[in-house]
Amino acid sequence: MYSVFRDLAILIVFAKFFGLLARKLGAPQVVGEIMAGLLIGPCLLNLVQTTDTITTFAEIGVVLLMFSTGLGTNLKELLKAGPVSLLIACVGVAVPLVGGTLLYGAFYGLGAIGSPTFFKALFIGTIMTATSVSITVATLQEMGKLKGYLGTTIVSAAVIDDVIGIVVLTCVIGAGAEGSGNGIVGVLVSTVLFFLVSIGAGAVIYFVMRWLDKRNPHTQRIPIISMAFCFIMAYLAEQYFGIADITGAYIAGVVLCSIDDAPYVERRVDISNYMLFGPVFFASIGLKTDISGVTPTILLFSVCFILVALATKVIGCGLSAKLCRFSWADSLKVGVGMMTRGEVALIVAQKGLAVGLIEPVYFTAVILLILVSSISTPLVLKALFSRDKTPQAPEPAAV
Repeated sequence: MYSVFRDLAILIVFAKFFGLLARKLGAPQVVGEIMAGLLIGPCLLNLVQTTDTITTFAEIGVVLLMFSTGLGTNLKELLKAGPVSLLIACVGVAVPLVGGTLLYGAFYGLGAIGSPTFFKALFIGTIMTATSVSITVATLQEMGKLKGYLGTTIVSAAVIDDVIGIVVLTCVIGAGAEGSGNGIVGVLVSTVLFFLVSIGAGAVIYFVMRWLDKRNPHTQRIPIISMAFCFIMAYLAEQYFGIADITGAYIAGVVLCSIDDAPYVERRVDISNYMLFGPVFFASIGLKTDISGVTPTILLFSVCFILVALATKVIGCGLSAKLCRFSWADSLKVGVGMMTRGEVALIVAQKGLAVGLIEPVYFTAVILLILVSSISTPLVLKALFSRDKTPQAPEPAAV
């Protein structure tokens, strides 16, 4: 029993060291944390193995991560996002979803609609729908393009993209776990019911929390109650509606994102997640990744997975931007700005592993996608914007 303390100590130290090393090298910190899991896990040194306790800590980490993502949502900007951003987001989800499904089918077959093989193919496409806009935001800010119409369109589309992606994930996991095509209708009904209940309960909780926040600003009770609400929503989503717990956590964050102390709550949640649960989650992905099963076919699939994931975002988002009367140059910028993948792709893959829709060996492709997209997106964006005739001064960094 007490060996879990040793395992957690090893996980945290290695994850943070390799995370900082990755950041120094210009790669996302989460990539380093995943690599730490690969190093100390069964694949190499075998210092730590996946246990029920580590799995529980990792699940808490992913729930808090999605709660924090919801808290960081600018609801006013999301509601103001017009049909342009909505169209770009919808097509930016649909094209990668279809592209990933067909890619899996080209390698392993699609099977009949509703079969386990079909849902595995559909889930590969679901992984590709995720967008991580943080790197794009930092790049646009550095070049002074973040607050322009083009930058606002990209950021708004990325936020809507995340919402649609979570709904798609919920439906695919729910239907795939049931293992029949008829399950899709049930999952859609459960999803709609959950969102209706969330709207009603969320409105009540929002006004209660806003009243409590006015009376007790910047006190510990605000983040404590907020985290309790997050866990309750995660529990209700999974237990009573049969959808992913991360969906409930994300909705809880969105409900509370407009209270005055939302940034304060987000910082408090991030402290817990940064110190313990987050590193355990990302390192546990490395622990579960099985590179011993990597074959030439898997390597070829990984390369094609990366190419299709990047190309479908650029094509889908770029062409929809063009339909909205952007120039070809700006349409390409929109497509490139939407092609980064990050934590959400890992979360999607992790949930698929938990219900048997993906094998551990495919985490290799997901990790490589995150690394390649995170490095290539800033470089390509800077090259595209460098062609502009009227460069702007960089915007001040957010404090």
